[in-house]
Amino acid sequence: MNEDLALNLRLLCSYYRSIAEVSRRLEISRPQFNRYLSGQYRPAAHTLRRICEFFGVEEHEILLPNRQFQRLVQVRPKPRESEATRVESEPLAQLRRSGASELGRYVGHYYEYYLSMSSPGRILRGLVSIIQREDGVYYQRLERLVERESSGVGVSHCKYQGMAFYLSDRIFMTDYESMTGNEITQTILYPTFTSRVSRLKGLRIGVSASGDRTPASTRVLLEYLGRDIRVRCALKQCGLYPLDSDEIEDAIRHEILNDQAPAGEGPWHFRARKDD
Repeated sequence: MNEDLALNLRLLCSYYRSIAEVSRRLEISRPQFNRYLSGQYRPAAHTLRRICEFFGVEEHEILLPNRQFQRLVQVRPKPRESEATRVESEPLAQLRRSGASELGRYVGHYYEYYLSMSSPGRILRGLVSIIQREDGVYYQRLERLVERESSGVGVSHCKYQGMAFYLSDRIFMTDYESMTGNEITQTILYPTFTSRVSRLKGLRIGVSASGDRTPASTRVLLEYLGRDIRVRCALKQCGLYPLDSDEIEDAIRHEILNDQAPAGEGPWHFRARKDD
């Protein structure tokens, strides 16, 4: 059954520009999608449903013997992108490719620091992982919304998935919170012009994860950790720190303070004005 499923899946993919495009749009990693295409693994039930919805076939149809499935697909309208989708996707594809070579040196893991939008007066240390694929540069941000002094029981997490672009000596990063789907953030960083990547500084705009959801902007700093790290150990060091914590370097604290007013007096972020 897996062999027929793999053959049928490869047939459906042949109507698209590349397998990379299909896996990206399905939000399935390329290595995992390759396992389905080779017949090594069968997708889990929920993943199979997503694949069928994407290609416009029924679940029982994609499991048919390959010869029977070929005859079925031949009499169906060929799956293809609409003109509107094509017009949108081509500029984005060009944008992804244009700065990929410059971004290659930034692949790896980073601690990120900024003043928490949901816990004013606290420094949030998160973990950013940047990877390069054949169709662009992607990254993931992980946040643990827990005080570092606490036990960590009942800790809440935020997981952001996004893409990075390099344009005119600036790094643009756009992501969304994939666990709740309630936030998109935009980060703009200065690149480094030294031979070694160390720290990247910039500005982020987003909304608080709390019920307030006021649009806010804050300074952010990324500290390079390396390409190969012990992720679990790094995550244990993530969380909310007091503004005067000894675990945060003075140099980092200085770079992320939003010092419109004397430090410690707020307002903590550059905020949009609310209607009266």
